[in-house]
Amino acid sequence: MSAKNGIMSEKLKEEIAKELGVYDTVSQKGWGEVSSRDCGNMVKKAIEMAQRNVGS
Repeated sequence: MSAKNGIMSEKLKEEIAKELGVYDTVSQKGWGEVSSRDCGNMVKKAIEMAQRNVGS
């Protein structure tokens, strides 16, 4: 898989960004302007979501 394809879908990334309150930055300036801390929080949230889905 190439880096362009990524693991998380755009829809999932946008959903998590909205939940964490960083979607305005994404929509106005792009993903490159999201802080490393916020990106880490997004990954953490995605992992939590995946673990909940596996446990179901």
